[in-house]
Amino acid sequence: MRGKWIGPTGLFLAVAFVAAGALGAAQPATGLPEEVLQLTQFGPALGVAAVAAWRPGQVRRLLAGRGGRGPSGSVLLSAAAVTAVAVAGAVLCGVPVPVRDPGSLAAPFGVVAAAQLLGACGEEVGWRCLLQPLLRERFGPWASSVAVGLAWGCWHVGVFARSPLYAAGFLTATVAMSVLLGFAWERVGRWRLPVAGGFHALVNLGLLLFLDQESGATGPVLLFGAACVLVALPWALTVRRTGRPGRANRADRAGRPDSIVLI
Repeated sequence: MRGKWIGPTGLFLAVAFVAAGALGAAQPATGLPEEVLQLTQFGPALGVAAVAAWRPGQVRRLLAGRGGRGPSGSVLLSAAAVTAVAVAGAVLCGVPVPVRDPGSLAAPFGVVAAAQLLGACGEEVGWRCLLQPLLRERFGPWASSVAVGLAWGCWHVGVFARSPLYAAGFLTATVAMSVLLGFAWERVGRWRLPVAGGFHALVNLGLLLFLDQESGATGPVLLFGAACVLVALPWALTVRRTGRPGRANRADRAGRPDSIVLI
């Protein structure tokens, strides 16, 4: 049983981290501005490819997903809410909000938005479409969501070169968003990639246009982390109140198809 998740998990993470480092080192040679697209985002996709080369049947099953209602607009609205809550918190706390003119970006906004979606899907095919269901089968929705959030946050190794508070705020954000997306995974089924990719891209665009997250300033990233927790909380409380994840997980372990809608 352990070999069904330990080996694939280890291989995925190793390739995702190493490939992201190599792609990041190669980016300057391409001349591609990072605010348009960061090549590191395709590290998780290469991790999926590595696991698929070893265990193609398992990867096909995990990527196929389960049944669900389909696309969930509430997930995308939650992404917009993250930015809105963070900006509102900044205003209340007197933290400057460096609103950026979309026309000042390194490419037309439509190009940046499309590239952000592409890069986000390059990440989410690994985090939410492979690693989340892989760990969920063993640990259930809560623990798997937190674990993926920690891995996702630590994969952004650059945050640890900044202050401890900055890293703590960023990890809080990735864990909270991972919980939100982990429970959304229970709802959207086979539409996980476009929904998770859309959520991820919208959050990135919010950071790019409204929050000075890339400067290394601690205040904005702490507000971002707090906003992610507040937006994820209703999802977590709704699922906890229904108590359904445990039943869904038992059904998975029993090998029965499960189409329970949790939220």
